[in-house]
Amino acid sequence: MLDKKLAIYYEHPEWFRPLFSELDRRNIPYDKLHVGEHAFDPSVRETPYALVVNRVSAYPSGGSRPEIVWYAQQYLAYLKKIQANVINGYDSFLVGTSKAIQLAIFAQLNLLYPRARVIHNQDQAPQAAAGLTFPVVIKPNIGGSGVGIRKFNSPDELEQAVNRDIIDLGLDHTALVQEFLPAKGGHIVRVEIMDNEFLYAIRLPITENSFNYCPADGCNIDNPALKIESYRPPEPVIEAAKQIIAASQANLGGVEYLVNARDDQIYYYDINPLSNFVADALQVIGFDPTAKFVDFLAARLRDSGDGLAYIQLRVDRV
Repeated sequence: MLDKKLAIYYEHPEWFRPLFSELDRRNIPYDKLHVGEHAFDPSVRETPYALVVNRVSAYPSGGSRPEIVWYAQQYLAYLKKIQANVINGYDSFLVGTSKAIQLAIFAQLNLLYPRARVIHNQDQAPQAAAGLTFPVVIKPNIGGSGVGIRKFNSPDELEQAVNRDIIDLGLDHTALVQEFLPAKGGHIVRVEIMDNEFLYAIRLPITENSFNYCPADGCNIDNPALKIESYRPPEPVIEAAKQIIAASQANLGGVEYLVNARDDQIYYYDINPLSNFVADALQVIGFDPTAKFVDFLAARLRDSGDGLAYIQLRVDRV
């Protein structure tokens, strides 16, 4: 019997079944901590887990309530305060909940990204768009899979939307007014980094008015024919993605970019610390990233001590 074991803090009902299956296959003991059923006592100064793996999305998913985002943030802040061993903890979660912070990371690293202004009131949108090249999008600060994003082709169109009070600023009532860049070749690229190493990248086709680029199980239900392909980005892009994830203080995560058709330059536009991995991975990229993820978790468990030689024994037998 282990003194401490692994905990998977999760939310989406579909995305992490492969992870649970792989842990079961290797007989690695773990607890499922579903965020929707979770509560904690902040007076307890030690976690019962050798390692907590945060797999909660930084925006509502799987039909969960929006306030789950704020609750998860409190639990992760608590884990940080008691110095728990956490994969993708509070700091990386905060990056996932803020498009504004993500742009600040790109700027810090001197990387190109679509120019943007951050607003907290829809009445600010026309002035914020001044000097930007149209079309522009208004993008909620907390969001994913294109939720809440609206595209405006002209200043007049944006002004009319403001007058009609139809702009959604999202959960924290903060949003980006951002240039909409045409993607060369009609696709974007997502690069996955784990433990500061390149894991894989995929290229996804997009349509002019679609903002849902989620490649995971349970996504793109309305577009099952979406063609996703394996892709090897240029080495400078891979190095940039590593720097972005490191600056996000994440142990793993995805970075999305496109080539701007206007100038043929690479622009980074999204950081996703969740890394739910591509669906049909064996067919798309030729290997199972979940297995590599469990290898990583097993190594972290061994390094944590707490009587986890059992983990080493089980992993060596696989």
